[in-house]
Amino acid sequence: MNMSGFQVLANQLAALSVAQREAIREQLVQLSSKDEVAELASMFSARCTSCPHCGGTALYRHGQAHGLARYRCRACHKTFNPLTGTPLAHLRLRHKWLSYHQCLLDSLTIRKSAATVDISRNTSFRWRHRFLDWVKNDRSERLHGIAEADEMYVLESEKGARHLQRVARKRGGAATQRGTSKEQVCVLVARDRTGQTLNFVTGRGPVSKAQLHQCLRPALDPDILLVSDLNAVYRYFAREAEISYESINVHAKQRVRGAIHVQNVNAYHSRCRQWLRRFHGVATHYLANYLGWQWALDAHRINAPLELLKASVGVFPHLAAT
Repeated sequence: MNMSGFQVLANQLAALSVAQREAIREQLVQLSSKDEVAELASMFSARCTSCPHCGGTALYRHGQAHGLARYRCRACHKTFNPLTGTPLAHLRLRHKWLSYHQCLLDSLTIRKSAATVDISRNTSFRWRHRFLDWVKNDRSERLHGIAEADEMYVLESEKGARHLQRVARKRGGAATQRGTSKEQVCVLVARDRTGQTLNFVTGRGPVSKAQLHQCLRPALDPDILLVSDLNAVYRYFAREAEISYESINVHAKQRVRGAIHVQNVNAYHSRCRQWLRRFHGVATHYLANYLGWQWALDAHRINAPLELLKASVGVFPHLAAT
C-alpha cells in the first residue's frame, strides 16, 4: 500500500466504533504473531540440513503446507517441515503461541492462561509442557571457581495420574513421616558464584553419593572448590572425585566463613519455592519442566515472548548471541 492509500485508511479509523477498532486491533496482533512465528520457522528452514527421521543430508524442497516449507529426504523419502522433531510439531493456532508465551512469562496458572488466550484448559496444559519440554535444556555446561551445592525437597506428587501408587491425600498435604523420607523428591541444585546453575531431580529420598557422581561430576572443573552443608555424602563424593571441598555448619547457625558459604544456593531455593507455591502442587512427572521454567525467569534471563518461543525449540539467548 502506498502512502496516500495508507493516509485514507488512517483517516477512516476515526469513524469506526469501539468494537470495530477492537476487532482491527486483534487482527493486527494476530498478524504480528504470525510474522514472528514465521520468522522462527524461516530461521529453522535455514538450519534444515538433515532429515529428522533418518539423519540423511540429501534433501530437497517439497512445497509447503500450513504456511511452513516442506522438505523431502532422498534417503527415506519422508517429508518434514522446520518444526518436525521439535516440541512444536503438530501444534495448531500458531497465531496464539506468542500470547501464550507471555502467559508463561507472567507465570499464570493453566486456567488463567486458557482464559487469557481463549483456548481450552486441556490445550493450555498441553501447550505448557510442550513449550517447556526443551526450555529445561538451557543448562550451564560447567561450573567454575567456587560452587555451592545443596538439596531442596518437595512433596512427591502424582497429580493427574489415573492410578496412584500410594494412598490418596489432600492436594498440598504433608508427609506422614518427619524429616527427609521417600515421600519427598530431592532436587539437587549446584550454583557457582557467577550465577551459573544446575538442577537435577534425583528421585525420592535423600541424595546419594552415586547420584552426585552421575549428576555433578561431569559439570565440575577439576580445580573447583565445592561448598556444602555438613551432609557427609558431599565429603565422600569430593574425596572420590579428587576435588577441593569445604563445608559449613548451617545447623549451628554458621552462615559465612570467609568465602565459604551456601547463601547463593539457599537464596535460589527460596525463590524457587516461592515461585512454585502459586501452582498449589506440581506433579513430580513434570517437575523438571517447572525447574527449567523458573530458571528461564530467574534474574530475567528471558524477557520477551519470542525469546521464550525460541527457547522452546532449543535456541537459547546465550547461544543466539554467539
